[in-house]
Amino acid sequence: MVTKKSKAKATDKPAAPKNPKSQPTPKSRLAPKSRQAQESQPSQEAHIAGFHIVGMGASAGGLEAFEQFFRSVSPDSGMAFVLVSHLDPSHASILTEILQRTTVMPVAEAQDQMAVAPNGVYVIPPNRDMAIFHGVLQLSVPEQPRGQRMPIDAFLRSLAEDQGENAIGVILSGTGTDGTLGLRAILGAGGVSLVQEPATAKYDGMPASAIQSGYATHVLPVEKMPEVLLASIHTLAVHQETPPAPAAVSGMKRILMQLRSATGHDFTQYKKSTIGRRIERRMSMHNIEDMEVYARYLKEHPAEVKSLFNELLINVTSFFRDAEAFATFKRDIIPLLFEGKPEGYVFRVWVAGCASGEEAYSIAIMLREFMDETRQEFKIQLYSTDLDEDAIAVARAGIYPPNIAQDVAPERLRRFFIKEEAGYRVKKDIREMVVFATQNVIKDPPFTKLDLLSCRNLMIYLEPELQNRLIPAFHYALKPGGILFLSPSESIGNHPVLFAPLNRKWKFYRATGTVASTRAVMSGGLLWTKDPNTKEPDEATKKLKETNFAELTRRVLLQSYAPASVVTDLKGNILFVHGDTGKYLRPAPGQATLNVVEMAREGLQLELRAALNSAGQGAPVPNREVPVKTNGDSQIVSLSLRPLSDPEAGEKLLLVSFQDVAQPMPGKLAPGRRGRGKNTIQGESEQLRIEELERELAYSKENLQATIEEQQASNEELKSTNEELQSTNEELQSTNEELETSKEELQSVNEELITVNTELQAKIEQLAGMQNDMKNLLDNINTGTIFLDERMNIKRFTREAAQVYRLAASDVGRPLGDIKSNIEDEDLLADAQTVLDTLAPCEREVHTTGGAWYLARIQPYRTLDNVIEGVVLTFVDISDFKRTSKMVKRSEAMLATALRIANLGCWEWDVDADRASWSPEMYDIFGYPGGSTPLSFKDFLEILRPEDREPVAAAMRATVTAGAPYDVEYKIMRPDGTTRNIRARGEAIANSDGRVTRVIGTVLNVPECCSTPSASPAAAATRS
Repeated sequence: MVTKKSKAKATDKPAAPKNPKSQPTPKSRLAPKSRQAQESQPSQEAHIAGFHIVGMGASAGGLEAFEQFFRSVSPDSGMAFVLVSHLDPSHASILTEILQRTTVMPVAEAQDQMAVAPNGVYVIPPNRDMAIFHGVLQLSVPEQPRGQRMPIDAFLRSLAEDQGENAIGVILSGTGTDGTLGLRAILGAGGVSLVQEPATAKYDGMPASAIQSGYATHVLPVEKMPEVLLASIHTLAVHQETPPAPAAVSGMKRILMQLRSATGHDFTQYKKSTIGRRIERRMSMHNIEDMEVYARYLKEHPAEVKSLFNELLINVTSFFRDAEAFATFKRDIIPLLFEGKPEGYVFRVWVAGCASGEEAYSIAIMLREFMDETRQEFKIQLYSTDLDEDAIAVARAGIYPPNIAQDVAPERLRRFFIKEEAGYRVKKDIREMVVFATQNVIKDPPFTKLDLLSCRNLMIYLEPELQNRLIPAFHYALKPGGILFLSPSESIGNHPVLFAPLNRKWKFYRATGTVASTRAVMSGGLLWTKDPNTKEPDEATKKLKETNFAELTRRVLLQSYAPASVVTDLKGNILFVHGDTGKYLRPAPGQATLNVVEMAREGLQLELRAALNSAGQGAPVPNREVPVKTNGDSQIVSLSLRPLSDPEAGEKLLLVSFQDVAQPMPGKLAPGRRGRGKNTIQGESEQLRIEELERELAYSKENLQATIEEQQASNEELKSTNEELQSTNEELQSTNEELETSKEELQSVNEELITVNTELQAKIEQLAGMQNDMKNLLDNINTGTIFLDERMNIKRFTREAAQVYRLAASDVGRPLGDIKSNIEDEDLLADAQTVLDTLAPCEREVHTTGGAWYLARIQPYRTLDNVIEGVVLTFVDISDFKRTSKMVKRSEAMLATALRIANLGCWEWDVDADRASWSPEMYDIFGYPGGSTPLSFKDFLEILRPEDREPVAAAMRATVTAGAPYDVEYKIMRPDGTTRNIRARGEAIANSDGRVTRVIGTVLNVPECCSTPSASPAAAATRS
């Protein structure tokens, strides 16, 4: 059905591909455009930050939904709209032109590297995939075959990653499940999602999939979406621009307290910005703007607590998320994990915060692939946990929508999944590798003795304080040498001593052998840990009742006779202190530290450092006597290092002991040496001095050797640093080359733009020529023409039209009904409205007050793409025709009167058709009622006397064959029984070839007294 549309200015409409076969497109009437809207166009300008970008996806039935949406949205909403639809890749799309008729916002077909600007509409072109990066659209040729692509999911994911909380996803009518995973990504980034109410959608497949998956913030008809969008972004903008008031902070605390009381989960350590945005999203759904009011609403509506809890849970994941990270995991990390492991080794993995299980299955698939490729078999214990019970239920079921084909290679889909009607089901062998459980990583104890721990995109939602508590807990859960796998947005923070980086880009870390994490975990405040210094009353009573005297004796003896000692790791970090070490160690000035070298007193540091270096290299460390300065005095201290082994920690520890060495008094003699002289005493003193100097010399040599070794190590580190700097320089050079390439690409784009500009200039010149031709055509045909829009306003007219309507140049844009007409007794405006409503042309003759006659034609105004945009009135001057027609009618009347008075009949015979036509006088002469006489020549001969038939026929043959005049007399028998003498005359009429095709003649009723022999049929036949 053809309907009307409001005419948009040519500058507001992008060029449309010509399609003569297209049908008129339904359109609604629009309000007049503002000048600002007419002049604003999407362009490749710098990206304007701070506005919301709406990604809209639709498939079958989406055109109608798009039109409904843009009829309702404000042209100055401040949002940008990017439309992704399933288009036929082999045909040009006219979606841009169709949508331009429904909105005054500029609508453009997306181009590669086109910057998105507010108050603009961008449409994906056919046979292209589209993404967005830094607010700029990126187009690419699809790699997947038609029918397997999910362009809506792909764009919405990139939109969520690029815009974060400024991203908005809208899913409209369509079949399938495309868009569901994209909405999940948008919700995870803090954005808003809207889904068309399935009952109002022409095809409800896509909306129903998004709703059933729980990713719809709002479910409503299309025409109500713009209002909800504006309200949502207004609420978020107010909360973002306004610092949180004390009342708002108090309201959030009350909300979190109610949430903890109802669910048992504490969200106070989650990032306040993330929590705040999600609470505000729930508030906007209930039109609540104050957190205190929402806190009361939660108390009054317990069901809302569950909804808010689900809103705060961030279940954003996908199969093989960050494909390059998983490629690195398979290529570099898995071989490292399995290296040296015996056949049948139990490989323990924990995926913390698994959401709906995609990541856990991804790791299981890669482990299975590695074992199949290397023909090894290990037992896999893969624990996958999350706080969300609903997400864990989805993971346990192992059924995922068809759009996972965007993330999983076809070979993996075939090998590890079963295709079902609802999507894909994980095969049994992979499903049995994974154990899913509900767990709070903050509240519940971790899995331990792990080979691999994956926690991706969880800590980014936690406050830094809680992140610093979790990292030691992860180290505690891993075996020495175990691998920690984080997301690119996460890191180990302030715990570099616990992990050694394997791949900094994709955040693979290897747990180092240290027990420092145990102390950090015990003191970190995680709920599953307990203070080791705090004893429960029952436990203390039990200990008193079960006193172990052997242990008590051992402690007393150690306290009394064992030297002061500390337990350290190979780096000198103190893990345990025994006895009074104050004479040998003291807190170092500056930032507090527990490193034994930095805490050593003067004279002891160099010896300790050298001993630790020797112990780290596996060399034996003999006891050493070192002079140590304590409180201004010097004391010889015996230093000893002994290795310790901790089978549980799996790392090498050192026991460092300090013990004073007794020195003989200078004034006293040793037993057996009494009675010796003064010289003897002096010689012994010198000997002691020499021994002391030798010890100092040996000590200095050892220190020098240690210093040289440290210097060599420093040189090696400097060489390594230099190599890294060289690598960085090469990367910078590579980046510079890429920038040069980008410059060349920009130059190419500029050249393409120049080419397009040249083509547009040619089109403009061609259009000017066509306008000139049209003007001269209208001037030469002398036809008055008026073009009206669908509101009956004058768009343009020719000068001849001013003779019918009193028009002036200033009347363009005015309603035609306001102009005085020269037409008498006719209402052409009513006829024009009827033509616009019914699309049926109208034609009538009208005359003016000056006596002129015009043929008025009214037809619908159709554009090249068959859209109705008004009506066209044309006025052809038929005054001369009317005067001539009047004269002809008068002559016909006079001739008919003369024939009637003379009783003369007229006839005409069509030779080829053998048909004759008679005048009324002919019927009267022959005595037949009008129209009843047979009109063939044979029938005519039948009414003649038998003797006259042959002569008449011979005369007619002579006329037809030779063109001789037809002049015969014959007698007829009338139906009433009377006879008449007839004289017939006729002339032959030949065509361009000279052949007689008609004979025209007259018939006269001749009285018998006037009949002449010469006119008898026999005589006529003789003459012919």
